[in-house]
Amino acid sequence: MSPSARHNLRAFGPERARTIVFAHGYGCDQNMWRFVAPSFAADHRVVLFDLAGCGQADAAWHDPVRHGQLAGHAEDVCELIRDLGQGPVTFVGHSVSAMIGALAAIRAPDLFDALVMLGPSPCYLNDGDYRGGFERADIEGLLDLLDGNHHAWAAQMAPVIMGNPDRPDLAAELEASFCRMDPAVARVFARVTFTSDCRADLPLLGVPTLVLQSADDAVAPPEVGRWVAEQVRASRLVHLGATGHCPHVSAPEETARAIRAWLG
Repeated sequence: MSPSARHNLRAFGPERARTIVFAHGYGCDQNMWRFVAPSFAADHRVVLFDLAGCGQADAAWHDPVRHGQLAGHAEDVCELIRDLGQGPVTFVGHSVSAMIGALAAIRAPDLFDALVMLGPSPCYLNDGDYRGGFERADIEGLLDLLDGNHHAWAAQMAPVIMGNPDRPDLAAELEASFCRMDPAVARVFARVTFTSDCRADLPLLGVPTLVLQSADDAVAPPEVGRWVAEQVRASRLVHLGATGHCPHVSAPEETARAIRAWLG
């Protein structure tokens, strides 16, 4: 099975145009980009896909060893772009996929001409002067809850991650997405998402990078966005007016405008 097939790749827009690839965050799938991706289809080849273990990706491809580290997902991304044969690409990664994209661009910089990080966090743990937003006990508590009751974890975390309490339908959609994941896969992906530390990798990233930071993001607070932008040489930090960790869902027009303005 080709990388495109096993990751449920979907492409639209002019075939010979600049390619832009959208990658979803933890517990989600390519459908989360449905409000943003179409706005690029007039002048870009738009590519959507599902990470291993997510959405409609080939379930047999998920490997707890390979995908128990972000490097395994990054290699998947490199293989997928090579399979496209349309690189270098602009890669837009939300949340954990921002770090997956960064690792992939460090591994194979010839495949990428630009990187957009939406709500990135290289490390969720507070560590000395670095403030990732969570103490170790917080992370272990979240992972223990997920291990014990997948649906309870989804119900508790979806409103926190989505924010926008005045729009409960958004949190309900995210909760449903979490619940669709295979619990065993969810545990593997959650642990690699919330315990990985990519801080030392960011200075190695040479691809032009846009860091998009939401206001009032409980998962990736503003100081993390600033830290990421300071570590990446060719980067620009843009603060969105949108709140919560999923502005591509809660404020898609603003998110798309920011990406397009930076791309020029």
